[in-house]
Amino acid sequence: MTTSPTLASAWTGRHDGDGREHARWHQAVQVVEPGAAVAAGTPDPAADHVALLGFRSDEGVRRNRGRVGAADGPAALRAVLSPLALHGPLATGEVALHDLGDAETAGEDLEQGQADAAALTSHALDRAGSRLTVVLGGGHETAWSSYLGLVGSGIGPRAGQRWGVLNLDAHFDLREEPRPTSGTPFAQMAEAERTAGRDLRYAVLGIAEPSNTGVLFDRARELGVTWWTDQQCLDAGADGIRGFVEEFAADLDVLYLTIDLDVLPAATAPGVSAPAAYGVPLPLVAAAVRAAAGTGKLALLDVVELNPSLDIDGRTARAAARLIDDAVRGAVGVESA
Repeated sequence: MTTSPTLASAWTGRHDGDGREHARWHQAVQVVEPGAAVAAGTPDPAADHVALLGFRSDEGVRRNRGRVGAADGPAALRAVLSPLALHGPLATGEVALHDLGDAETAGEDLEQGQADAAALTSHALDRAGSRLTVVLGGGHETAWSSYLGLVGSGIGPRAGQRWGVLNLDAHFDLREEPRPTSGTPFAQMAEAERTAGRDLRYAVLGIAEPSNTGVLFDRARELGVTWWTDQQCLDAGADGIRGFVEEFAADLDVLYLTIDLDVLPAATAPGVSAPAAYGVPLPLVAAAVRAAAGTGKLALLDVVELNPSLDIDGRTARAAARLIDDAVRGAVGVESA
């Protein structure tokens, strides 16, 4: 786990002045050492807040024979979030932004990395005053650690609450492999839920048919997964997507949203392991994110598969930052100016 002055220095950017009218992410984010005692002048961990944490990992991508580099995603996401303007309670400080640092996969030990990320995620979800936990990935192996963090926390299954996961993704990620990869997290979740005597509530927006075999579609049907393809998303438009999200969340108490950036068109998101030939346009993906936040049930968000070494002009990172900002604004009730 990494929290240090280096992390604090990651939150830098333009300074136009003090006060709410000038507020930007980098001026508001407070680095908080998990478990540290509260000292004078340090952030109050019990204050209403959005918690951010990173998972520096791409071992799952390597095992999935993808293009590695997503371990650098958390740093790149902090850099592009830093200059974004804040509004409403985020600007006034009524809702704080806390950065809890990073978990990471050391070498090829993905399983230990996921366990460390899960522990940090559980900690974030259980903090008093938590309004939303945002995990900055990392490959999509992040989703398994997010799941472990959710079920290990005091919300969701442990509290007897109905939870579900909405995946914005070109892929089902339901592969069955000898070892966990970035392509297996939802198969792992389905098995874990089955073992616990529960069914996995799983929905996907953006599936690219040519990128998913018939076996994966069959597996999705067996598990009762609800999905729309990229073409269906285009045909339905923003209103249809909002309806899809609201219907999925209607019977849930807790919503977990995971955004695989390869759901976006390659021109918008070139910096991923598997750029989309078609993809779902950013405004439609944003409509899904805002709908999820608008349900009032969104507790956990992760954003994955950003590979800065493959990004062009920071396009992918900037798109991801906008989606994170949309989710955070929605979760704390910031209305458009």
